[in-house]
Amino acid sequence: MRPAHMALAVAVTAVWGVNFVVIELGLDHFPPLLFSALRFLAAALPAVFFVGRPKVAWKWLLGVGLVLGVAKFGLLFLGMEQGMPAGLSSLVVQSQAVFTALFAAAALGERPGGAKTLGMATALAGIALAAVDEGATGPLHAFLLVIAAAACWGVSNVLTRKAAPPDALNFMVWVCTVPVLPLLALSLLFEGPDAGAAALRSLDWAGAGAVVYVAWGATVFGFGAWGYLLRRYQASSVAPYSLLVPVFGMSAAALVLDESVSPLGWAAAVLLIAGVAVTSLSRSAAAPDAAGPPRTARAAGRPADAGASRAPSTARSLR
Repeated sequence: MRPAHMALAVAVTAVWGVNFVVIELGLDHFPPLLFSALRFLAAALPAVFFVGRPKVAWKWLLGVGLVLGVAKFGLLFLGMEQGMPAGLSSLVVQSQAVFTALFAAAALGERPGGAKTLGMATALAGIALAAVDEGATGPLHAFLLVIAAAACWGVSNVLTRKAAPPDALNFMVWVCTVPVLPLLALSLLFEGPDAGAAALRSLDWAGAGAVVYVAWGATVFGFGAWGYLLRRYQASSVAPYSLLVPVFGMSAAALVLDESVSPLGWAAAVLLIAGVAVTSLSRSAAAPDAAGPPRTARAAGRPADAGASRAPSTARSLR
């Protein structure tokens, strides 16, 4: 990669890492489900009017929008609101790579090879160690909510892989329109109209800035820049930069929120990042011939594994 593009990749991962701290700050101003709904509303409007009609079937937009937007981000915001630290959240959510590999093996026949299996086992050991550490020092149920969010992210990655959108930015902008109403409905049901109204009445520059950052910084800029890099380079050249997200997330949380990491937490971080790196960068064993390469890969005349690896990275942009 050219130095300027390497710098852009690092900048994107920095924005995504800091995003977890901004989410933590935003949760001081909004109930979690309402905050998530506002995030997607701001990301979708007015961008949806400028990217053209969606270029995949509506079922994929609805599926990814509900699983990624409602389930994944709803659970993540709830987990952080319930006490999951921002830095640890930025780390644990990277276990989505393991869930993606597991679900892809079950649903798409993408059998993991020996190296990928070792990577998943290493990452799972890191998750277990982080659970022990968090169970001793913080609310374990909040940790489990973030793990559930990572699992939902894995499901959405597989759905995105099946959808094989030809234009990733167009796809994600339209995906952002799906969660808004369901999240607002869930907010009214579980958080109550009074809590939402109070948050909106007391909206200040800090609260508005948090919404703008997670919507336009982490989503629109982050996804646009990441998609630009993926169009210029192979996914295997771009994807490793995502491992910097928890580095920036944990560092920003330590600086801004004064979060500390125990020795056990650092050991869990090393295991999880190493496991995710091996899982993400290892090739899977060949899938059944019936599955074939995605249509977009065949049409573009590029290797099937390059096309296949781009779809899961789509959801990764919404950190």
